[in-house]
Amino acid sequence: MSSAPSSPTVHRRQLGAELRRLRKAAGLGIEQVAHELSCSQTRVSRIETGKGRYVAKPDEVETLCRLYGVTDDRQVQMLLDMLTNSQKRGWWESYEDVLPSGLEVYVGLETTARSERGWEPLLVHGLLQTPEYARAVLQATPSNRLHDVEALVALRLERQKLLTRPGEPLEFWAILDEAAVRRPVGGPEVMRAQLNHLVETAALPNVTVQVVPTDKGAHPGLGGAFSLLEFLEDDPVVYVDSPAGNLYLEKKHDVRRFAATFDLLRAFALAPDESTALVRRVAEEIQ
Repeated sequence: MSSAPSSPTVHRRQLGAELRRLRKAAGLGIEQVAHELSCSQTRVSRIETGKGRYVAKPDEVETLCRLYGVTDDRQVQMLLDMLTNSQKRGWWESYEDVLPSGLEVYVGLETTARSERGWEPLLVHGLLQTPEYARAVLQATPSNRLHDVEALVALRLERQKLLTRPGEPLEFWAILDEAAVRRPVGGPEVMRAQLNHLVETAALPNVTVQVVPTDKGAHPGLGGAFSLLEFLEDDPVVYVDSPAGNLYLEKKHDVRRFAATFDLLRAFALAPDESTALVRRVAEEIQ
């Protein structure tokens, strides 16, 4: 079985995780490392988490190897190779002029994920949107400049290619609130086409779509949207998008909490075939 393509985001995470492991094995604190590198503790912490573009420089990696007692030349070279791979450009970086701050991390992780589980209470998930629906959503977001909207639509369509990539397409499970299915984003014609597209995409063998009906009342997903990304070799990551900014959670208890919430939502939701039947009915009701 072929694995998902790699990305600089994943290499940054792997390099950071290995540097953190070596630091702890050497019994050193972040403040000691920051002093040795003549940088802030925040920079050391961000290097170790692999978030954003924070990555060590080659001379810093070599200094850290000496500091941590790494004497095997092959291990040092392995870390330097990780560093080189972490500095390559991902396909999404051609959209860096329009990407919202922090979103490049999510796109990079999604590109190499084995599976994604997403909960959306307000909108159809981005991986399931038609261009017209996506355009209407993006135009309604005050922070998006009008001349950037088309580039953002194109980025969303590029992300959707993960569902049909050769070899090992992304395993995707989306749960939507019925409110997202019934909200007429873009007007009747756009919404009808969106719902028909949703049904078509749900027929893919690697895609599952469920809908939580409104009559279920209060349910575990009322706290907001989130995505749970899982990888072949790396630890899972939870991505939470909010008006206050993007949040990435990797601690095991956080991941377990969101995974449990998703499992509860699956139980609250209609079965996949019942969900697509509901989506079809809503599409037929649109005047």
